[in-house]
Amino acid sequence: MLTMQLFFSFLRLIRWPNLIFIILAQGIFYFFIEFPLYAPHSVFPILDLSYFILLCLSSICIAAAGYIINDYFDVNIDMINKPHKLIIEKDIKRRWAIAWHLILSIFGIVIGFYIDYKTPISFIGLTNIGCAVLLFLYSVSLKRKLISGNVVISILTAWSICIVPFAEWNALSQSLSLQIVYKEINFNKLYLITFLYSGFAFIISIIREAVKDMEDVEGDMQYNCYTMPIVWGIRTAKVYAAVWMVVLISGLVIMQLYAWHLGWKWLIIYCLVTTILPLCFTFNKLIVAKKSSDFHSISTLIKLIMFTGILSMLLFKL
Repeated sequence: MLTMQLFFSFLRLIRWPNLIFIILAQGIFYFFIEFPLYAPHSVFPILDLSYFILLCLSSICIAAAGYIINDYFDVNIDMINKPHKLIIEKDIKRRWAIAWHLILSIFGIVIGFYIDYKTPISFIGLTNIGCAVLLFLYSVSLKRKLISGNVVISILTAWSICIVPFAEWNALSQSLSLQIVYKEINFNKLYLITFLYSGFAFIISIIREAVKDMEDVEGDMQYNCYTMPIVWGIRTAKVYAAVWMVVLISGLVIMQLYAWHLGWKWLIIYCLVTTILPLCFTFNKLIVAKKSSDFHSISTLIKLIMFTGILSMLLFKL
């Protein structure tokens, strides 16, 4: 019974729903964006299925390690902001948290170097080291500083999508023989879709991180954090998040006009119902939000919108 309790506590510690989201985002991009691009030319992605699975595994190991070290350094703050969600010290000892952080980080990095060694792809191991270091620095200090922590997390969120096409581009750029094999494929479409979805992930993550800072302002203030709502005030932080929301909604509307020109009616309907209208609703909730619970519900809504936005990649195969 105790073992099962520890197992479920560990799953909550590594934020298993977020890890599932990473797997889904990378898997949908691989099977519904890359595969349809290659299939008409009777070729397959350079990153074959077995190495793609390893790439996903390395990504979730690095992410899980990041969640663990974040909670490790946030124990005191979480006692104030989220006492009911506290896991480290309550269910899992601090020394075990550090041990699992190291095991998962090293495992993710080793897998990256293994992919580099066994395929024409390079720099996956080095980028995994970079991600692990950034997550550690974020947990130690960056998250307590103005904007910098939010930007780091947003970049890493976008990178979780970019890493799949990065593997393809990286291999092609270093091999003339591969360039000859894949010369008939129009990679501009892949570049555009990667830019759009990674941009979406970056902006919506920027918004959510700002909202989370507003939600956690009480505990952050007691431990001398310099997050946006503490330095600039809640009202200014709300304006900051609202401006980014307007930017995102405007960008999505422009994309729908482009999709209309291409005749992608199902994609337009999907994005309108699951992304644009919910973002407008969330914008209104943000304007009137006052309490920590209000910001928590907004953060949850934004997370759901990110999920439905990424799922729109399924429609590209149609």
